[in-house]
Amino acid sequence: MQNIISQVLTDYRLNDLGSYTRAKLHGHRPRKIVGQMTTIMSKKILIVDDETSILEALSGILTDEGFVPLCADSAEKGLSLLDEEAVDLVLLDIWMPGMDGLTALKQIRQTHARLPVIMISGHGTIETAVQATKTGAFDFIEKPLSYDKIILAIKNGLRLSLLEEENLILRQKAGGRPMLTGDSQAISQLRAQIDRVAPTDAWVLIRGEHGTGKELVAQAIHRQSRRCHKPMIEMNCAAIPEELIESELFGHEKGSFTGAHASKSGKFDQANNGMLFLDEIGDMSLKTQAKILRILQEQTFERVGGNRTITTDVRVLAATNKNLEQEIEAGNFRADLFWRLNVVPIHVPPLRERAADIHMLVEEFLDEFSKKGLGRKEFAPEALATLGRHNWPGNVRELRNLVERLAIMCAEPVISAATVALFLNPGQPAGNLPERPTMTGPYRLTDFKEAKREFEREFLLARLRENTGNIAQTAEQIGVERSHLHKKIKALDIDIPAS
Repeated sequence: MQNIISQVLTDYRLNDLGSYTRAKLHGHRPRKIVGQMTTIMSKKILIVDDETSILEALSGILTDEGFVPLCADSAEKGLSLLDEEAVDLVLLDIWMPGMDGLTALKQIRQTHARLPVIMISGHGTIETAVQATKTGAFDFIEKPLSYDKIILAIKNGLRLSLLEEENLILRQKAGGRPMLTGDSQAISQLRAQIDRVAPTDAWVLIRGEHGTGKELVAQAIHRQSRRCHKPMIEMNCAAIPEELIESELFGHEKGSFTGAHASKSGKFDQANNGMLFLDEIGDMSLKTQAKILRILQEQTFERVGGNRTITTDVRVLAATNKNLEQEIEAGNFRADLFWRLNVVPIHVPPLRERAADIHMLVEEFLDEFSKKGLGRKEFAPEALATLGRHNWPGNVRELRNLVERLAIMCAEPVISAATVALFLNPGQPAGNLPERPTMTGPYRLTDFKEAKREFEREFLLARLRENTGNIAQTAEQIGVERSHLHKKIKALDIDIPAS
């Protein structure tokens, strides 16, 4: 298509946007281009410039290219449009009456950190271009605007934005396990529920005890949803102070409260056209619940300290470990919010109801810890049976912590049932436990510092032997700098094994 455009510009001797505008005024708009377009990009491009001719010319060009242009003749109007519309890229003039483009760019970077901004100027200098780039501009183009340059810059900016978004999603997916582990009936039913609800836009309330994997269920729904190309924005409602939770959810305007030195977008802004995961929703205050309910019903909100209404399109997943029906009776949770969130309830079973999955979870954790340099351990069949009989009040999180503790503290390559029982019940009298295993190595010591020193010494000596004394290879294996490993070897008085 670029060849077609170039040919039209050549035919009409259109070297810049000014000549394009003049050609249009004389009835020479190259309409044949529109008919030959096969892909409509439908990306919204905000043009901020105080020159009417530039706005008209760029609008016509972008429309022909399949974009949706939005125009503002001042920086103030441009920032207001950003609050109201989901914009994909901004073309921003530098020299304008009132707020200049560089000041507007700083505000855009604070509220829309990943939004690509291309600066345009008729009086640009190298110093201005450098300043714009340092502030976060994607590109800098001088007037008169070249048609080819402006279109190329826009497409490159959109391509970079897409790559950054995909990178964020990949990092998000890499942060958790790829799937729910287990083949028990309880976990199979849970997978079936996820498969049914994920492709829809229905809101989901995920319920379950601490440590059961509610966040993992939310990630699975996101991966299988139609919104998987957008990041899932997460917020732990229990981890944010009540006085800040509104700002986190809705964003705030500069000066709206003490410490609000700049405007900031909230979670609902960031999740627009995507998914928002509200973890521990039962710990949210009644005041915030009332504001959340309005957003969920109307899909509109105002930032803290602001008066502009912002429209959003968000699919909400919520999770809680509390019995919300009891919280409603106690007056701690709004019934109308519960019914709004509880479109599709999903119950995540506790580990005691899926004991058949324990051996698979243990193998997964052992693989993970061995890759971290803790050595490969095995559980004896009797040890796995002991794990299966435990009540697991902390669920999968408790199991993972126990397996990691055993992988670190157990010298034996095969972990016995007696060792598991000892670690599961550290405060239980010895008479009620299976026979205590013989404690060797650092475990025979009672002083923590001495035990830690001896463990480090034995661990490093084992890794050095495994790598035939190669310092660089050992440092890479255990994930430390070579210089740090040298210091440790000297401090622990380790004789490096001969290669």
